[in-house]
Order: sequence, then C-alpha cells, then structure tokens
Amino acid sequence: MTELHALFSEYWPHVLFMVSGVAGTAAAVHAAMTKQDVRAAVAWVGVALFSPIFGAVLYLVAGINRVRKQRITQPRAGTIYAEDVIERVLVQDVSAVAGAQFSTLKVLGDRVSHFKVLNFNEIQKLRGGDETYPAMLAAIRRATQSIALQTYIFDHDVLGAEFAQALIEARARGVQVRVLIDAVGSKYSRPPIIHMLLKGGVQAALFMRPLFGLRLAYANLRSHRKLLVIDGVHGFTGGMNIRAGFLSAVAKTDVTQDTHFELKGPIVHQLIISFAHDWQFTTQEKLKGPEWFAPALGQLAEQGIPMRCVASGPDSTLGSTHNMLLGALSVAQRHVRIQSPYFLPDLVLIAALSTAARRGVVVDIVVPGANNLKLVNAAMMAQLDQLILTGCRVWQAQGNFDHSKLCTVDGGWSYVGSSNIDPRSLRLNFELDLEVYDRGFAAGLENQIDTVIARAERITIRTLRRQPFWLRLRNKVAWLASPYL
Repeated sequence: MTELHALFSEYWPHVLFMVSGVAGTAAAVHAAMTKQDVRAAVAWVGVALFSPIFGAVLYLVAGINRVRKQRITQPRAGTIYAEDVIERVLVQDVSAVAGAQFSTLKVLGDRVSHFKVLNFNEIQKLRGGDETYPAMLAAIRRATQSIALQTYIFDHDVLGAEFAQALIEARARGVQVRVLIDAVGSKYSRPPIIHMLLKGGVQAALFMRPLFGLRLAYANLRSHRKLLVIDGVHGFTGGMNIRAGFLSAVAKTDVTQDTHFELKGPIVHQLIISFAHDWQFTTQEKLKGPEWFAPALGQLAEQGIPMRCVASGPDSTLGSTHNMLLGALSVAQRHVRIQSPYFLPDLVLIAALSTAARRGVVVDIVVPGANNLKLVNAAMMAQLDQLILTGCRVWQAQGNFDHSKLCTVDGGWSYVGSSNIDPRSLRLNFELDLEVYDRGFAAGLENQIDTVIARAERITIRTLRRQPFWLRLRNKVAWLASPYL
C-alpha cells in the first residue's frame, strides 16, 4: 500500500492527464454522435476537449438529454382515443373553413403532432388576468369529478393562495385533483405554493425535480405548459401563469397583459392526454377512468371549430412547433401576423420569414416595448435588422408588458399557446400550443394584434442605427448568449 501510494504520488500528474484525456474524448464523441444541432455539438465538443475534466463533468450533468430517452418510449398520445370518437370528430379537409392553401399544412401537422385535427370545438379568447382567472376559479369551484392543473409559475401570492384554497376545497368535497408545477418555476416565490397544496391534501408534484440533488441536470429543461382541465370536458390553455401581476386590482397601472383560451369539445381530450403523460412521467401514476377521460363527448357544437394540440419538447416531439411555423410561413399568401414577448428566431426561421416577405407576403412582427427580461430584449434588438432588411415589418408595442404568444396566417390559420419564438421554447422547454383552422377565430386575433400595431412604434434600420454604439455592442453581446437565454 505504501509503495502504491508512493507510486501514485510520483506519477499522479500522468494519471490525471490520462483520465482527463479519456473523459474529455468520451464526452466529445458522445456529443458529436448524439447532438442534432451542429452549434450545440460544436460547443460541447469544444468544452470537452479544451477543458477535459470540467467539460466532461459539465456534459455529464447538463449535456445529456435523459428526458428524450425516457419519454420517447411512451405510447403515442393518439392511441388513447376510442375509434368511434375519432370517426365522429376527425377532420379530413380544412380548406372550406380556413383556405385551400392550408390543406398541405394540415398534412404536415398530421405527421409532426401526436394529435389529429378534431371538429366541433368551442374556443373563447380571454384577455388578461381579469377575464382569465375568474373563469378558471369558477370552473374549479364547479368541478365534480376531476381537476388537472399544470403551470410553469404558480406564485404564492394573493392570487396563488386563492387558487390553492379552491383546489383544496375541491379535494375536500371528493374531487380528484392533480397539480403539476415546474421545478424551476416553483421557485419564483417563497415559500413555494406546493407546500400549501400538499398540506391541504392535494396531490401535487414538481416537474423535473433535481436528480440526486443536482439541480443543473434538469434546470435547463422546463415544463412551460399551462393547462387546466375540469371533469375531462372543460379546458383552459394559453400563455398565462398564475401570478397576481396579471390582475389589475393588484398590479394597478403596472398590470401585465396576456391572452388565454377557454375550450370545450373533443379538443379537451387532447389537453388531458398531454397532462396525463407529463403526470405519469413525473409521478409514475397513470391517470385513467371516466373522471379523467370523459367516455362521451356530450353535446357537440353545431358550428364547431377544427383544431388540435401540438406538444413540443426535448423528447419525441422535438422541433414540432418549429416545423409547424416553417410550414405555415411556406404556405402564406397574403399576411402573417406574429406577436411574441421573447422573439429570438433561429437562422432557419429568420430565412423563412424573410422569404415570405420577399414573396410579397406582409409580415408583421410585434415585440414588447417594455420587456420583463432585459437581457432577452437586448438580444432581440440585436437581430431585428436581419428581418427588417428583407421587408418584414417590426413593431414595438407601447404600454405595459404583453406576454401574449399569437400567430395568424392569411385570416384562416392561428397558432396560440405557451410557446415563445426563441431557442428555449423551440428546443428546451416542454410546450403546448393550439393549431386552429377557423376564419372567425383568426379574425379576432388579427383585430387584437392590429389594435396593438395601431399604437405601436415601427422599428426601422434607421431606428437601430441611431442607437449609441455602446448600446448596439451590449445588444450584440446579449445576442451571442441567445441560445442559452
């Protein structure tokens, strides 16, 4: 033992060199063979080779997509549907309700999404917390069978406490309640609201709880989905977290704006399927039974709206929203409207937007004037010139920060939900969006976006170039970090 210790003491630099070389090379090879994004592959290979020990450990903790390996083996969401339900509500052709150019977009969605386009749905737009939260609380208080709630942020403030109390009371009267909160989002307020829920008897869990105490392993992968399903037949989804800052009675003149949606019809089945997958992944509990999946569709709307859910995330649904946006831009003929609080498209999306504008399509992009994430706003400003120079019109909204995520094409197709147009939403976050084929619904969103544009300030090349050099440099530095924001 003494001889071994003496040998190691003499040759430890050589041993360390060999171990670091093997570890760094192994990490670099794994990154090169498994990463689909060449920028991510190059970055991880560089870190592993030029900082072997630290790089290999960092890659082991944060670079390996364990989520994709675990979730990709789950059954496709569509298998939960009964055949008779599919036959009654499945939409084969959307050209009559949306426009002829959207037929091929539906085919793309059929191949990208786990869900099919279903008819006979109702959708109600809810503007801001003043409309959204009362509707959600009323639905929770009317629940008789089940409540499924999933959110990124569930603040422990006056609004969060009201929601938690309503869920606790529902549980007390015999309603099955499940609440899923993102592990990172739960830290936005102290103490986390999950303690109140668990103490009140509600079954609640954190999505992506740290692995073996290593928060970094999953801290970069988050559930950004927001949905509420009542009794399997009444749903809500969109962009709103549960935060008092969205209530004018609390935030007063600083209230944050957003857009959420209330749903009824077959589309609610897709919402609860999405929740059930995430809940099973997190807790290993499989939700089943009529209290969660209503066996009958009930009264169907006579003038129903065709739509589907599109789930995306770093698993088997990787790139779903990215593909849907590319498809929509490729079929656009007249007008594309996009409103996004965090607008950081990658080069492929920039090229698609620019190509649409060069084809003569009017491309309007609305970004916030007042942004709650200063670093993201700086990065956004740094790359807007790439779009403006090709003919896209970029508008900076005035007034309070608006968290809405909205997209419409040619007055017939809409895309709404939780996804931002940035690297985090498009590749790292678990997101849930709605693809809606309906002229009336699209017209309502277009009117909302156009109202914002009417009061907005247009950003031009001159606007960008008149900024001080130090400000443009700061924006470019922030832009360099945009894949990680």
